[in-house]
Amino acid sequence: MAASATFRASVSSSPPSSSSSSSSQLTHLRSSPFKAFNFTPLSSSRSSKSSSFSVSCTIAKDPAVLMAPGSDPALWQRPDSFGRFGKFGGKYVPETLMHALSELESAFYALATDDDFQRELAGILKDYVGRESPLYFAERLTEHYRRENGEGPLIYLKREDLNHTGAHKINNAVAQALLAKRLGKKRIIAETGAGQHGVATATVCARFGLECIIYMGAQDMERQALNVFRMRLLGAEVRGVHSGTATLKDATSEAIRDWVTNVETTHYILGSVAGPHPYPMMVRDFHAVIGKETRRQALEKWGGKPDVLVACVGGGSNAMGLFHEFVNDKEVRMIGVEAAGFGLDSGKHAATLTKGDVGVLHGAMSYLLQDDDGQIIEPHSISAGLDYPGVGPEHSFFKDMGRAEYYSITDEEALEAFKRVSRLEGIIPALETSHALAYLEKLCPTLADGTRVVLNFSGRGDKDVQTVAKYLEV
Repeated sequence: MAASATFRASVSSSPPSSSSSSSSQLTHLRSSPFKAFNFTPLSSSRSSKSSSFSVSCTIAKDPAVLMAPGSDPALWQRPDSFGRFGKFGGKYVPETLMHALSELESAFYALATDDDFQRELAGILKDYVGRESPLYFAERLTEHYRRENGEGPLIYLKREDLNHTGAHKINNAVAQALLAKRLGKKRIIAETGAGQHGVATATVCARFGLECIIYMGAQDMERQALNVFRMRLLGAEVRGVHSGTATLKDATSEAIRDWVTNVETTHYILGSVAGPHPYPMMVRDFHAVIGKETRRQALEKWGGKPDVLVACVGGGSNAMGLFHEFVNDKEVRMIGVEAAGFGLDSGKHAATLTKGDVGVLHGAMSYLLQDDDGQIIEPHSISAGLDYPGVGPEHSFFKDMGRAEYYSITDEEALEAFKRVSRLEGIIPALETSHALAYLEKLCPTLADGTRVVLNFSGRGDKDVQTVAKYLEV
């Protein structure tokens, strides 16, 4: 039953004494997590000529839920009815986009129980994307981390690199393209950093006959030239963004500007668990197939759950796809790995959850890299996909709740992992994935014998070979 609170306020016809206090009160009301306002005038013995009167205000809000560190994750609202994960998330967007976001949310909920849609999506994921992806026991990597006494953890790789287009991004792109068709939107836009989301979006637009425009930072276009060619080969228009740092943040900003201008005809396939509600929830749920498969495969292989989950985090979609299934299993550790760039003390990194502060970017409240004036600090990572100054709001929530752990890896450590895994397992990882793989060097010596670690191998490294060749001698 909805809880309610009753307030008494004095409303005056005279102007407020301070415009700033009035503005702050309005801001507080707009951001307050309440569903409705019901105003009932109170009887008053005041003269009808009085310039002020009293009202009672009954505000209905969501049921109170204990969301504090250490509380039961099964009781958490992820998200609540306002699209918030605790204080994170929400919709900080122009009024122009509110209808489109509401329409998108309604369509998402309707299609979640639409058997025809779910059958079509499952069929495409199986026959076109190539799901399910294997849960592969990395025998030589496991041997590499075995201690002198013969003990050590067991390393498994969730092989999202084997999906069509070479990364996890296709899961979300396929689902959102089908959703866009149901909404009657024939023009698709997307942002991309490493190019994998851009390639996935261009791929599904070719598959479904949709117009496709991809926004990509000019710097990322240079270091991901192969993926730029792939997108254009698939029929997409790739628009370079030269403003700001010419990376993922700026590509996202430009895509949002396009959407504001063309909202009636255009669907924005946002590629991560970031942005305004319902995107963090929707992208998470479209990637949740990763964790669902992992649970089933783990049960088949060893009759239990993973002990530790590891994934790289930029915006955070591949990590959330793996984590979501296991959030309520408190005994399963969840570890996200960010980009430390040249080092956390260098000022040149993308470790948002490690070094960031709470703020609003691209329509949602989350941790951000920002200066004392609230201006975004330019991030850095050798990996274009992790080179982002924000992070998905649910990751920020997990950090504050203590449900997930977040660490960081430097460019140099990621490059060494890129080479190490290529030579030990014969699998060339994406630079994004290499950050997660590099963290095994720090994690594995601390784990008990037989601990089962599942690492989300989120993408293959073909796209990064030219970049890595500039740094590594092989």
